[in-house]
Amino acid sequence: MQNNGEPHGEFIFANHINKFVAYFCNSDKDKIKDLDYRDTILDSKVKKFVSSTYNYIETHARRFLAMMESGEIEITHDFYLKKFQLKSPVLPYDFILFDEAQDASAAMLDVVMKQPAIKVIVGDTHQQIYGWRFAVNSLEQAVYETYHLTSSFRFSQTVADLAMRILDYKNQIVPMPQVTIKGCGGNNDHTTRAVIARSNLGLLLKAIEYVTEDKKLKHIYFEGNINSYTYADEGASLYDVLNLYNGKRSMIRDKMISGMNSMNDLETYIEKTEDKQLGMMVEIVKEYGNEIPGILKNIKSKHVENTDKHKAQLIFSTVHRCKGMEYDTIDLVNDFITEEKIEKFVKEMASQQLMIPKVMEEINLLYVAVTRSKNKIKIHEQMVPKGFPESAQIEVIKVPEITDNQIMKLMREDFEIALAHQAAGKPKGNGFDKIREKHKDAYRPWTIELDEELTVCYCQGWELKKMADHFGRTKGSILSRITKLGLDDLYGDVIGTRD
Repeated sequence: MQNNGEPHGEFIFANHINKFVAYFCNSDKDKIKDLDYRDTILDSKVKKFVSSTYNYIETHARRFLAMMESGEIEITHDFYLKKFQLKSPVLPYDFILFDEAQDASAAMLDVVMKQPAIKVIVGDTHQQIYGWRFAVNSLEQAVYETYHLTSSFRFSQTVADLAMRILDYKNQIVPMPQVTIKGCGGNNDHTTRAVIARSNLGLLLKAIEYVTEDKKLKHIYFEGNINSYTYADEGASLYDVLNLYNGKRSMIRDKMISGMNSMNDLETYIEKTEDKQLGMMVEIVKEYGNEIPGILKNIKSKHVENTDKHKAQLIFSTVHRCKGMEYDTIDLVNDFITEEKIEKFVKEMASQQLMIPKVMEEINLLYVAVTRSKNKIKIHEQMVPKGFPESAQIEVIKVPEITDNQIMKLMREDFEIALAHQAAGKPKGNGFDKIREKHKDAYRPWTIELDEELTVCYCQGWELKKMADHFGRTKGSILSRITKLGLDDLYGDVIGTRD
C-alpha cells in the first residue's frame, strides 16, 4: 500500500479504507460506487485529504471486500450482515418485532422492510446514539401508523421533567414535536450507584479521581469489561501509546503504533483520520504519563468480576455501554453537551449545517444518561437546563465558590506570569465585584473540555485578547493555563508573547 508521501501514509489510508468498507456494509446500497465516503467526514482538512486520494481509497476498499469474499482474510461482522442483506432473504415468520430501531443500520432496515410478515418497529427517536456506526433512524425511515409509549416505570416525574427539558434543547436547532414523558416509577433505594460519562476519556479520568481520593472505595465495576476502556477498536492499547511517549518502541505491541517515530507522528495520524479513541489515549498519556501503570493497577485491583457486580460500591460506564440498563443513583461526569454550547452552536449554525446531526446526537447522549436513573441524579450545574429546580432527586453540583482571598492569590499569580511573559499588565484596582462582572468565568475551575478548547485556540494562533474574551477570563488567567498545560513546550510559542 502506498503512502502518497504522507508520513505513515499507509496507516492513514488503511484507516480510511476500513471506514469506507464499514460504511458500505452498513448501507442498503448494492455497490460501493453508489456511496460517497466523503459524506461521512466532518473535518475540512480530512475531507480535503480524502478528496485528493479518493480513487485510491475507493479502489482498495473494493480490494478489501474482494479479499473477504474470496476467503483471503477473515471477514468482519459488518461483512456477513452485508452478504445477508444482498441475498434479499425472505424469512419464514408471520410477525417480526424489530426493537431498538432508532440505531439500526440501513442494511438491517432493508432486510426487515422487505419481509412479507407483519412488522412492529419499536424504538425511541431520541435514543439514537450510534450515528458514528452509520446507524439510521428507522422510525423516521418507515412510514407506519405510530403508537406512543409515553410512560416510564423506571423513574419519577422529576426525572421525566429533566429528560423533557433536555430534549427541548433540540427546538433551538430544528423544530421538533412536543415530547411528553410520564414518570410512573422511582424509589428511595440507593443500592446501585453508577458514574456515567459521555466518553472513555471522561470516564477514566473520573475513575482515577475516585480511586485515588476515596480511600473507602474497595469494590468497583466497569460495564463491558475494564480492559475495553484501555484499548482502541483497532487493537492499540494505552500502554502502546505510553511506550511511544517514552520512546520505548521495542515494547509496543500494536503494529500501527510501532510504526510511529514519535507522538507527533501519532497525533498527525489522528488528525488525518479523526480517530477519537486514539486521541483520547494520547490525552490521558499526556496528563498522567508514567503514573498510568500504577493507576491502572490500582483500578484493576478494586474491580470485581461479573458474578460479583452486586458487590460494587460504584459502577463506571459510558452512555453507550449502559444503554438499556438502570441504576438507583447516577453521577454524571462533566463531559456532556451543555445549553451554553448549544446556544453557541446555534449562532454559528448557518456555516455548520453538517454538524447538526452530530449536535442532535450529543443531546440524545445526555437524555439517555439521565434516564438510566431510578431514583437520584447528581449533575453539574453547567449541564442543568436554565431554571430547572434542584430537588431531593436532582442534586446539582455547584461550581465552587471562590473567596476574596483566593481571588487575590490567583490575581497575584496571574500578574507574576503576565510579567514573565511581558504580556498582560497588572490588574487595576477595580474592586472584586467589578472584576467578577467583567470576567464572570475568570476564576471558575478549568474542565477537560475547556482545556481541549483552549489547546485548539492556541494552536490556531489566536491572540491573547481574543482567547480571554472567548473564555470570559483575564489575559493573565489564560497565560496561566497555557503555562500549566505546557502548550508552549508541546506546540511551540506559535503567537509569540501573546500581545
